[in-house]
Order: sequence, then structure tokens, then C-alpha cells
Amino acid sequence: MINVKTAFRLLKIQQVLLRYGLDEFVFNLHLFRPLRYLTYLSPSYLMGKRKGTRGERIRKALEDLGPIFVKFGQILSTRQDLLPPDIGEELSQLQDNVPPFADDLAREIIEKALEKPIEDIFSEFSESPLASASVAQVHTATLHSGEDVVVKVLRPGISKTIDADVAVLYTLAGLATKYWGEAKRLKPLEVVKEFDNTIHDELDLVREAANASQLRRNFEGSDQLYVPDIYWDYTRQNVMVMERIYGTPIGRIDELKAKGIDMQLLAERGVEIFFAQVFRDNFFHADMHPGNIFASDDAQYLAVDFGIMGSVTLEDQRYLAENFLAFFQRDYFRVAQLHIESGWVPKHTRVDEFESAIRAVCEPIFEKPLKEISYGHLLLRLFQTARRYDMEVQPQLVLLQKTLLNIEGLGRQLYPDLDLWKTAKPYLEEWYKNRIGPKATFNKLKEHLPIMAEKLPELPEMMYTVLSDAAKGELEIKWKSQQLEEIKQQMAANHRKNILAICGGSMLISAAIILGLDGFSPLMLGDAPIVTWVLGGLGGLFVFGATRDD
Repeated sequence: MINVKTAFRLLKIQQVLLRYGLDEFVFNLHLFRPLRYLTYLSPSYLMGKRKGTRGERIRKALEDLGPIFVKFGQILSTRQDLLPPDIGEELSQLQDNVPPFADDLAREIIEKALEKPIEDIFSEFSESPLASASVAQVHTATLHSGEDVVVKVLRPGISKTIDADVAVLYTLAGLATKYWGEAKRLKPLEVVKEFDNTIHDELDLVREAANASQLRRNFEGSDQLYVPDIYWDYTRQNVMVMERIYGTPIGRIDELKAKGIDMQLLAERGVEIFFAQVFRDNFFHADMHPGNIFASDDAQYLAVDFGIMGSVTLEDQRYLAENFLAFFQRDYFRVAQLHIESGWVPKHTRVDEFESAIRAVCEPIFEKPLKEISYGHLLLRLFQTARRYDMEVQPQLVLLQKTLLNIEGLGRQLYPDLDLWKTAKPYLEEWYKNRIGPKATFNKLKEHLPIMAEKLPELPEMMYTVLSDAAKGELEIKWKSQQLEEIKQQMAANHRKNILAICGGSMLISAAIILGLDGFSPLMLGDAPIVTWVLGGLGGLFVFGATRDD
């Protein structure tokens, strides 16, 4: 049941969609079909209908609907395998261009959170924000100790706004699940849930500060990436104070070239940072768009905004690494096999057919010069091909795909001849050696050696106990696996049926023997006939019970 607040918000969404001439999308929603007549009563619909391309109109509609829909559109833009190309490309242009809130309100929030007047904390504080986005805005300041810092402040009331709009997204996803044939494969509810978790993580600046600290430790002393320091004494859930960094925004290509920065080195370092975060640390910055990345004069990346971080399970990490390696080596059979083994496509999929489809996509592209190959978009083509084999969306990989596309796109802007494979290969091969090869086995053995050494003195006694119990027939094995428990129950059921069958068969044979005795007549009323009928009847019942399925 849709509550009143959500229903009004849905009507507002309909109004915006109609304003931009997106009536075909409105009328495809069962919820809005009874309201078609409103189309012809809306002057804004008549005035704004079909101005611009379809993708452009969708982008503008999302921008009008507010920051939460802008962010959701940004997430959707990373799943271009689910979208027509014109819409996917347009959604990738969505930006958080949000007007700042009042200067005195920012001061009030900071003073309330830190329980001190601004003047007691900072020697200088800029009332006007340096940047303003959908969830927070940033002010520059200087501590009394002389350090230049930035102060990030959450927007007042943003939590309620997000909760309301995410509830609408859940409603729309529920409708899609109910009425859309593709919903089972594309999992709209799971995608919205992933977005819900991501956006709510951004509302806790203590969490963001902790993310920044972790990433800083991972790249301590690195010449590839610098992460600013956090001032924990001045960090709260809605306020964060962080070291201010100075660099050139990564999107200003002309300025970077004018400073004489090595563009090839900068592009390759971006790829190296991504693969190091994913496969070395399993903790990656998942919002690496040009607005969050700067470059120093010596080609070092400077990162900000750590609200969205990603990680993958070790199992997904392994499949991703092996997929990348097999893909770059043109081992299409292994790529197909890995997709089936991981459960990304159904188990009943024929490997040879899937391999053939993958080869048809990849071979023409691999014949192009390296600088013309976009591996990010090639992966999207593969996902589109896999749709024919009912490949399901993997919500836990959405952030990873988004980050890969951002990094490769950024790298190609900086240096068009960037060879992603050449740059990524050493990291993947090193990961493979450390996690799967002989070196990995040795490292695991070395890691567990202290524990094994501690338990070693207990082994003789444990072995004696086991062997002694086995000799006495007292050894017991406890099954805790669900599959083993099912096997155990089945074996018990079969054992019971076997006993019933043996007993029943014995009784029937006994009855037959009695009937065959010399001088016996079935019409006799003595003890023998009674015994015969009882044995025969019970035997028949037992045999029947043994043949029944429980």
C-alpha cells in the first residue's frame, strides 16, 4: 500500500516527466495509466514536449527532481548494459550542481556540532562555500595552529529528504518487479537497496573520515596517490575538518599540459591506483569523477570526497581477476566458464555457445589499435551479450564497474594512447601469484605456522584418543553440513524401508511355507490359518510401507 506522501511524490514525478515530453515512460507504468487524462490538462506538458533528444530530456528531468534522483541517475549511468546508448551517455553527464544553503546556517551547524564558537576553532573561516553538492557543502578555513583546512557540512534536513525519495525509488522498483518482464534478471529492488546503502553512508561524516584514514594508510609514502589528513578533534557526524590540498583539477587538461606534467605517467598511475585498490587492498574510492580528483605538479593524484567506498568479496575478487586475465589473453572459453562457475549466468548455460557469443563480440574489437579499444565499454558489450543468457545483475559490482569506467575514461582523456592491459597486467599477475599460486600456498602456511606450532604438542594425545575410540567402537562423527544432514536423513529413511521390506518379505514367505505344509487346508479354523492370515497381512502392509515415498 502506497502512503499519501509517496503518492504525492509520484504525482510530482509524473508532472516532471510530462513537462519534458516523457509521456511514453509515464504510460508504460501501470500505476499512472488511470491518470492519462492529466496529460492533456498540463500546460507545461504542451509547452515543453519533446524539446531535445530522449536522453537529454531524461537527464533534465532527473536534475529537476532533485539531488537524490541525480545521484541515482549517476549510478544508473554505470550500468549502460541495461540502457540504450543515447540514454546511458547522457546520464553520465549528470552533475551535482546544487545551490548552497545560507552562510549563517552553516556557521550555526558547525558551532552546534563542535560546541564552540567558530572563532575559538579557526583563525580564518570563509562564510561562502568553496563547493556545494547534493549532500553537503565545503568551506575553507585556517586552524589557530596555522594549517589550512576544509570544513565539510551536511545539508540541514537532508536525511528526511533522502528517506522520502528513496521510499519513492523502492515503490517504483516494486512496480517494476511486479509488471516488468526483465525485473527478475535486472533486480530493480536490489539495485535500489544498493543505492540506499550507498547514499546513507554519505550521511555519516565520521564514516567518511574513517574511510579517508584507511585509504591514507594504504597509500602511505606512495608517489601515486595522496590522501589528506583528518582532524578528528573537529569531526562529528555532520561536520568534518580535513587537510586542504592544492592541485589542478584532473579535468582541466590544458592546464595540466601547460604545467609540463607527464600525461602518460598520470594516465597510467590512475589505472595502477584503481587495480591496487581493488586487488591489493580490496578497498577502493568509488566516486573518482573529475570533481573529486586533482593532480600535483609531479603527477601525483590528490583525492577528496570519501563518502562512497567499495569492496568486493574474496570470491568475487578472484573471479574478477581471472576474468580480466582470461579476457586479455583472449581465452574466451575460460571467460564463459568463469561466468557460469560464479553463478552470474545460469548453470544450465552451454559453455560452447556462450564462448562463441563472447568471441563474436571481442574478436573484431581486438583487431583495432590499442588506443581505440575501450575495455570498459567492451565489458558493457559483453554484459549486453550475456543478457541473452539470462545473466543477472550483480548489485555488489555496480560501484566497481562505475569506477573502472571513470578511470579508463579519465585515462583516455589524459593520454589517448593509454594501454589499459599493459598497465593492469602486472597487478593482476601479482595478485594471482599471491592468492592462488605456489607463493600463496607458502604464505598461508607461513601465516598459520605459529598456530600450528602451538597446537603441535596436543596432536599425539588427540590421535591416541581418536584411535582408542575407534578401536572400542565409540568413535562418533557429527554432521553439521545441511547437505550431509539431508543425506543422513535419506539414508535413515532408506534403512527403515529396507527393514520393512525384509520383515514383510519374511512374513510373506513364512505364510507361504505354512500354507504349503502337508495336510493344511486354508478352510481350517484352527491356529495355523489364523497365524497364516496374520503373517500374510502384516507382510503385505510392511512391503507396501517400504515401497511408499515419504
